[in-house]
Amino acid sequence: MNIKRVIFIRPGETDWNLSDRWQGWLDVPLNEHGDKQARRLAGFLRNIGLKALYSSDLRRSAQTAQIIGEACGLTPKLDARLRERSIGRWQGMTRDEVQAWFPDQYAAYDADRMTYQIPEGESLSQVQARAVEAFEAILAEDAAETIAIVSHTVTVRVLLMALIEGYDARENRLTNSSVTTLHREDDGAWKIVVANDTQHLDGLYSRFSIEAGDEKK
Repeated sequence: MNIKRVIFIRPGETDWNLSDRWQGWLDVPLNEHGDKQARRLAGFLRNIGLKALYSSDLRRSAQTAQIIGEACGLTPKLDARLRERSIGRWQGMTRDEVQAWFPDQYAAYDADRMTYQIPEGESLSQVQARAVEAFEAILAEDAAETIAIVSHTVTVRVLLMALIEGYDARENRLTNSSVTTLHREDDGAWKIVVANDTQHLDGLYSRFSIEAGDEKK
C-alpha cells in the first residue's frame, strides 16, 4: 500500500443546502454557486500531484468529482459505499420539521446518535461500517501516493472517527467544497494535516452542513 496522502472533499453547494434540507440519498444537483466552488477547488487540486480520484455516486458528489477529474486528467471511480447517510422518511425535511412531525423519533435519535437507525434509513454506525469498508478497499487496490475522495459531511466525519484517535465528529464540521487532508505516518497511523480548508475558494462563500448527525451552532 503506497498511499501516503488522502484528500477528503465535500461536494459543492446545492439549493437544498441553502434551505437546510436534509438530502440523504436524494440526487440533488449542484447549484450555480456549487459549480463555481467545484471549479475553484479543481484549479487548486490540479497542482498537488493527485493520482487517483474516488467519489460517492450521488449526483452532487459525482458532479464535483467530474469537474475535478477534468482539471486533473483523472476519471472518477464511483462507489455507492461513499454515499451520505440514508435518512429514510426524513429526506427532504428540515431539522425543525423532523422535530415537529416526528418528536419521539427525533428524541430517540438525539439520545443515541451512533446506533439509532432512522426509520427506513441508517444509523451512523452503519454509515461508518460501509465507509470503512470502502476506504480499506481503496487502500488495497490503489498504489498512488496521493488520492482524493469526494464524499459527504456525515460520511467523512464518521470515517475520520474510525481513522483518527480522539476525533470528535460533532465538533469538527465540514463546509461545501472543503478539503480535509490526511497523511499516513511510518507506523501506518493516519494524521490530519489540515481540516475543513476552504482557502482555495478565494472568497466564495461556503456553508456548514445541517445534515442528520450535525449539531446547529
